[in-house]
Amino acid sequence: MALRRGRRGPTRRVAARSEAGEPPGGTAVSASTEQLLLEALQRGGDTLETGRYLVTYREGMAEEGAQALRARAFRMADARDFAGQAVTPEDTGDAEALNFPEIGVALVSGAALATRGMGAFEEVGADSPIEVIEPEYFVFADSADYLRGFLSAANTIARDLKAVPTPGPGAGEEEEVEPELLGATWGLIRCRVPWSTRSGLGIKVAVLDTGMDLGHADFHGRAIFTQTFVGQPVQDLHGHGTHCIGTATGPKAPAGSTPRYGIAHASQIFVGKVLTNSGSGTGAGVLAGMNWAIANRCQVISMSLGSQSPVQAAYTAAGSAALANGCLIIAAAGNAASTTGAPANSPTIMSVASLDPDLAPSSFSNFGKIEIAAPGRDVFSSWPRPIRYRTISGTSMATPHVAGCAALWAQTSTAMRGMTLWRKLQSTARRLPFPAARVGAGLVQAP
Repeated sequence: MALRRGRRGPTRRVAARSEAGEPPGGTAVSASTEQLLLEALQRGGDTLETGRYLVTYREGMAEEGAQALRARAFRMADARDFAGQAVTPEDTGDAEALNFPEIGVALVSGAALATRGMGAFEEVGADSPIEVIEPEYFVFADSADYLRGFLSAANTIARDLKAVPTPGPGAGEEEEVEPELLGATWGLIRCRVPWSTRSGLGIKVAVLDTGMDLGHADFHGRAIFTQTFVGQPVQDLHGHGTHCIGTATGPKAPAGSTPRYGIAHASQIFVGKVLTNSGSGTGAGVLAGMNWAIANRCQVISMSLGSQSPVQAAYTAAGSAALANGCLIIAAAGNAASTTGAPANSPTIMSVASLDPDLAPSSFSNFGKIEIAAPGRDVFSSWPRPIRYRTISGTSMATPHVAGCAALWAQTSTAMRGMTLWRKLQSTARRLPFPAARVGAGLVQAP
C-alpha cells in the first residue's frame, strides 16, 4: 500500500496552567474529545455543547479576524505552523485559540473567552472582522445512538480509556445482513456505476471519519494520504470510516466472489481521522480536517458524521471556502428521522438523504434541507480486519455513494469543480416520486 502520512508539525509545550487560570483538559483548546465528553457529563443535561467556542470571521477577512483575537491577547496557534496544515487540537499546548486560515474560523477555549468578557452570539460591530461567536458541538458517526443521551457516550469513553476496540455499528438502523455474492452491490447498480467508464483517476477524495484499516487487502497499492485530528492513530478500530472509504473509493474488482462495492477505484484517498475509535468527535476536530482537505485541494470531501445541532457559521464558512477553492463538501443528513443536522444543514454543504433498495426514503433518514439522495439501507462495503466486509445502514452509507459519483464526474473535466460539480450532480440525478425535502434532486447517478 502506498501510504503517505502527514508530518506532524512543531508541538508547543503544554503549560501546567494557562494565564486565564484554566488547567489542561476542561474546555481548553488542547482538551481531548474524551475529556470534553466527561466534562459535559459532569455539567449534567443532554446538551451537545463542548464548552468551547468557534469564532467565524467575515468572508474575506480571515487575516484581520485572527489579528483581532491576537489584539485581545489570545495566545494563538495557527494551522499554518504545522506541516500541510495538519494540526490536531491536542497538539496546541497552552494555546487559548487555534486558527484555521483556509476556512476563516478559530477555536477558542471557554475560560479564555470568559476572561476577556466575550460570549456566544454577542453583538459585534459592523466594522469588526468577526462575524459570530457560537458554541462548539460534539459530532458522532452514529448520531442517532448518541442523541439518546450521554450515558452511551460515557460507556463509550470507558471503553476508549481501557483501549478496548469498540463494537462497530450493529444496532438500530445499522442491522447486519447477508452480503450480495456476485456482481456489484445494489447501491452501485442503482447509481449506474458499473456502466461508467470513469474511475476517479487524478481526483483527490477526502473522507473525514474514524480513519481506515490501512492494511486492508483491497487497498494495496493505492495512493493513500493519512492524518489524524483526534490524537489517535489513523488505524480504524471502529469500522465506520473504513466502510465509507470502501464505498467512495473501493476497488473495481475485489478478490474472489466479493461484489464490487467501490466507486472511484482509481482516485487518491485522503484519510482524515476526525472521530475517535468510539465514533465521537468535536466540531473543531472536524473543522481541522476540513481545513486540511481544502489546503490539499481535495476536489471531493465526504463527511458521514454530525449531530442534531443548529446551522453553524463555522461549517458554512468552511463550505464556502471549499467551493471557492474548487472543492465540494458532501455530508450525511443524519439518522434521527428529524430535520437535517449539522454540518449538512449549512447552505454551502451538500446534504445527502438515504434510500432503501426500492428507492423509497429510508425511515431513519433526516429531512428538510436535502440536496440529493443515495443508497443507504443495507450497504455492503469494506470493514476492518479480520471481518473485512460488513453490511450496514444509514445516511452515513448514502454519503460516500454521492462522493464516489462526484469523483467520477470531476474526472470528466477540469472545470467540473466546486459549485459546477454540485449542480451537475443535481441536474443528472434520477428524479423520484417523493418531496424534495426527503430526496432532494433525486438519486445520484454516475457519468
